[in-house]
Amino acid sequence: MTTADPAFAARVRALLGDKGVIDDAADMAPYLRDWRKRYQGAARLVARPASTAEVAALVGLCAEAGVPIVPQGGNTGLCGGATPDETGAAVLLSLARMNRMRALDAANRTLTVEAGMTLAGVQAAASAADRLFPLSLAAEGSATIGGNLSTNAGGVAVLRYGNARDLVLGLEVVLADGRVWDGLRGLRKDNTGYDLKHLFIGAEGTLGIITAAVLKLFPRPREQATALVALAGPEAAVALLDLATAASGDGVTAFELIPRLAIDLVCAHVPGTADPLAAPSPWYVLLELSGGGDGAERLAGDAARLLEQALHKGLISDAVLAASGGQRQQLWRLRESISEAQSLEGASVKHDVAVPVSAIPTFMAAGAAVVERLAPGARLCAFGHVGDGNLHFNISQPVGADGAVFLSGSGPMTQAIHDLVTVHGGSISAEHGLGQLKAGEVDLYKQPLERELQARIKAALDPRGLMNPGKMFPRA
Repeated sequence: MTTADPAFAARVRALLGDKGVIDDAADMAPYLRDWRKRYQGAARLVARPASTAEVAALVGLCAEAGVPIVPQGGNTGLCGGATPDETGAAVLLSLARMNRMRALDAANRTLTVEAGMTLAGVQAAASAADRLFPLSLAAEGSATIGGNLSTNAGGVAVLRYGNARDLVLGLEVVLADGRVWDGLRGLRKDNTGYDLKHLFIGAEGTLGIITAAVLKLFPRPREQATALVALAGPEAAVALLDLATAASGDGVTAFELIPRLAIDLVCAHVPGTADPLAAPSPWYVLLELSGGGDGAERLAGDAARLLEQALHKGLISDAVLAASGGQRQQLWRLRESISEAQSLEGASVKHDVAVPVSAIPTFMAAGAAVVERLAPGARLCAFGHVGDGNLHFNISQPVGADGAVFLSGSGPMTQAIHDLVTVHGGSISAEHGLGQLKAGEVDLYKQPLERELQARIKAALDPRGLMNPGKMFPRA
């Protein structure tokens, strides 16, 4: 349903103009359903402000009228964090029109952009200045930097560069009462009290709306060496990571664990993909080293020596080292197409979890046993960023099973996996956030005092509960 209020809609239109308001049901529909098609919401209207001043005016109007606000970037989230509830009481605030680059300071290695710029756009702006913005993930063509920061996105380069939180120096935020906090400072050292930006990074729009950010830039790598290696299992992968890190230090940019099932699904469902190795292996690692300009031949030689050493130690059974940029893209396509291929295969239960790197082998073995016990015939497709302990512990439906029935009975399996994560000292959400998917469940796994402190911060900054209600905390 949609809560119709012509007078309120007219006031929003007066603030934002005709381009800033969508209230036709058909035109609103893409904004009201999440990327995974798991959540379907409703809204009074979709507001599309074009400036921070317009965002502030809109938030102030909503605060005056007691209207909830659901901020949305590229709508690529996986936990329903940018989807309104079904009551239609909220305004959906899309930041897509706020997509400008405000400033580039090459000497300070910073880029200031608005929240609606796509991650790919941010990367391109950095590259044009011969710099690197290292946050990288499969949805970067659609995902926006505001959404990335609001969920503290991770991606494939966390091992070297850190999460989104580690890539920000300053923020501009519209608070719940419509005031604007201008924290757009490009300082790497500012020891003057609480670091407020970290309240809003990872807060999923529940404390305020990020409208712009000062981002860290890095030297652009001149060379990359990328290899797909075959190995026996997660234990060998952790040992290979230790070997690679010892040999290359922070030259290890990415270290992605991939099961054989994922390779099979990608090759079956994604045209133009193929297994680059001669014989199948139970597990693989996509390993990438990068360097600053000492020569492609030197880096390739380092990678070849590393693989030779790993082969000699019995950690790997085979490997292919990309000989060109095109081959590198083909190897990365295998990794980046896993989620798409799994969706095309049928229903799957997804878990975005993290455990200490040292605990990955035992967690994986115990998790596989849980899946076999609770969902016989289901296929474990666990992959992810082994270098930072983040695993996408996904389970595909049994061959020929009814996908809806499989999903409807997945609750006990998810709880068992999350219980297991906790036993291993991990987290039930590594990089996708809580959204509405895990807003209630997280209470089972967080210390009560930790949740109390989070709730007190929420109450202090959003006392009326109008900012993205039902996300991170369950609806009252």
